[in-house]
Amino acid sequence: MLLAAGAARGQNGTSEPPPATQPFGIALEGFPYPYPVHLFPLTQEGEQLRMAYMDVAPRGDASGRTVVLLHGRNFPSSYWQSAIAALTGVGYRVIAPDQIDFGKSSKPPFDLHFDQLARKTRALLNELKVDKVSVIGHSMGGMLTVRLARMYPELVDQIVLVAPIGLEDYRLYVPPIPAERLAELEDQVTPESYLNQLIKGYSLTLSKQALAPYVEARTNVKGSAEYPRWLRAFVNSAQMIWREPVVYEIPLLTQNVLFVMGENDHLAPGRDFAPEELRGKMGQNVELAQALAARMPHARVDVFEGMGHLPHLEAPERFNELVLEFLATPH
Repeated sequence: MLLAAGAARGQNGTSEPPPATQPFGIALEGFPYPYPVHLFPLTQEGEQLRMAYMDVAPRGDASGRTVVLLHGRNFPSSYWQSAIAALTGVGYRVIAPDQIDFGKSSKPPFDLHFDQLARKTRALLNELKVDKVSVIGHSMGGMLTVRLARMYPELVDQIVLVAPIGLEDYRLYVPPIPAERLAELEDQVTPESYLNQLIKGYSLTLSKQALAPYVEARTNVKGSAEYPRWLRAFVNSAQMIWREPVVYEIPLLTQNVLFVMGENDHLAPGRDFAPEELRGKMGQNVELAQALAARMPHARVDVFEGMGHLPHLEAPERFNELVLEFLATPH
C-alpha cells in the first residue's frame, strides 16, 4: 500500500504501460464507472466536500436488504462491478461509496481518520434512509468496516472482510515516515512501475489487461493541474493506515464475520521501510486472520488457494457464490 518508486519488476517481467490518454481530473473525471454516480454534499473544517457513490437497485424481487461495499486504498469503487451484479441479481440494494480522498470524491488537504470516514458513511446512509446494512470491505476498506461496525453496531448486521489489511499493528515494525518522503516516492510512480507493483504485491493471476484500468486510474491524474492536492490526499491516507490500527478492535466484533483471504496475500503496508530483520514477520495475513477469528464469537476464514490480495477480482464467481451463501445464512 505504501508504494516505493519504481516498485520492483514483477515476476511476469517488464510490463508495458497502458496507452496515453487525456489526464483525468483528481476526482477521476473521465474515468468510467459501471453504474451512475451520485454526489452527497458534506462540510468538514469549513470546506465543502462531495462524497461520490453508486446506489444500485435490486433486479427482480427485492429482498429489502442493503449491502455496502467499501473499497481499498488503491482502487476506485468501480472495481466492485461483478459483486454488484451478483448482489443486485438476487434482490439486494447495493451502495458503493468512494470515501472522501478517494475515487470520484473530494480531495481535502487535511488529515484522514477512520472514525471520520465512518461518520461520513453513516451520514450517507442516513441520507438514503438506510438503517441496517451488511458490509463488505476490501483491504483498507476492511479497516474502515471494523471501525464502522464498532461505532454503529446497531447499523451493521453482517461483515465480510476481503483481504483486509490492519490484521497487525504496522507501528510495531515500521518507524514514522515523514509525509514529504512518502510524497516524493509516490510522485515517482509511473504506469510501468505501478503495474509491476500490482503484479508483484497484489495478484500474479490477473492479466495486465485486467489491471490496466486501475493503473490508469492511479497514474493518469498526474497530468491534472490539481495533482499536488491529490498527492497530498493520497499520502494522508497512507499515514492514516499506519497511525490508526484496528487489529485490537477486530476480536470485539459481535456480528457474523467472514474473512476471505488469498493464500498468497502477504501485503503489509510500509514493509519496505521496516528494518530488514523485521520484514519477513510482516504480512502473514492468512495466519493473522485465522488467529483473530479464533478469538471471535462468530467468525470464520475462507482461503482462496493460489490467490493474492484481490480475491473478488481473481476468482469472482467463487467469491460471489461464497458471499451470497454467507449473507443468506440466518443470524
